[in-house]
Amino acid sequence: MWTRRVALGSLAAGLDRAFPWGKHMRPRSRRLIASVGVAVGAATLAFGGVVVTPLTAGAQTPNPFQRGPAPTVASVSAPTGPFTISTATVASQGSFGGGTIYYPNDTSQGTFGAVAVSPGFFSPQAFIAWAGPRIASQGFVVFTIDTNTIFDFPGSRASQLTAALNYLVNSSPAAVRSRIDPSRLAVMGHSMGGGGTLEAAQNHPEYQAAVALQPWDIFMNFGNDRVPSMIVGAQNDFIAGVGSFAEPFYEQIPAASEKAYVEVAGVDHFLGTSSNTTQSKYAISWLKRYVDNDTRYEQFLCPRPVDSTLVEYRDTCPG
Repeated sequence: MWTRRVALGSLAAGLDRAFPWGKHMRPRSRRLIASVGVAVGAATLAFGGVVVTPLTAGAQTPNPFQRGPAPTVASVSAPTGPFTISTATVASQGSFGGGTIYYPNDTSQGTFGAVAVSPGFFSPQAFIAWAGPRIASQGFVVFTIDTNTIFDFPGSRASQLTAALNYLVNSSPAAVRSRIDPSRLAVMGHSMGGGGTLEAAQNHPEYQAAVALQPWDIFMNFGNDRVPSMIVGAQNDFIAGVGSFAEPFYEQIPAASEKAYVEVAGVDHFLGTSSNTTQSKYAISWLKRYVDNDTRYEQFLCPRPVDSTLVEYRDTCPG
């Protein structure tokens, strides 16, 4: 048993050097890869004495989920990204109120992660429509939804976000469905849609990321949220004040989970209804980092950024 642990530990260290993005995988996934590597190595040696070349620091394998060119501050701040996009309109499905799908035209780079986005209380889809082209053009399939009624509370919005993702994966037009990687799904929303985002993440630990914009929710604790979650607060929010909502929600998410709290200076609750550059660049970087496992975007998140447009930035960044 001791010998096996040493072998696994050595191989895991080699994997970290050879696959830098691998160290950000969940521990169980990394242990599985290491175990498979040891088993394959042992079998190879047993059948014919073939020499197995050890992993070295120079061995590099591209991240299979990486999409688009290397990012810069300008590229994550731009109103649109490198991908041209198309749209598809979806009628009400009963499980959610319909919406608009934005998807990249490019089919040469493989499939994309998908993000469902909910508006807030008393708000139609139009209030979060900015997220469609801005995020999809960075290399995602984005579904901005209408809720069944504009009065739906966060719990209902959480269910509708999940239904929208299920629709994308299983029932959307073929041109959309063929572009989606069903293992890389995320949720996002504003106000009560932000509360619904955190509820959906807590209910679905298999999701890859969540971005809650000025979230509002009551009688909830997000202590079981295991999905990498970013919360964006607004300094002058008079509806979901950060001291009563965004900050406590961030603190409730376990320290062992990946999480970030971004508070944007000089703006109010309706930040989430606008294509604000600060809000967008951090949301895009978060989605890229955790939906696409793209560590090229980590530079915008870790170490903690020095940004004059922020009041505060907190995260679980080990740096």
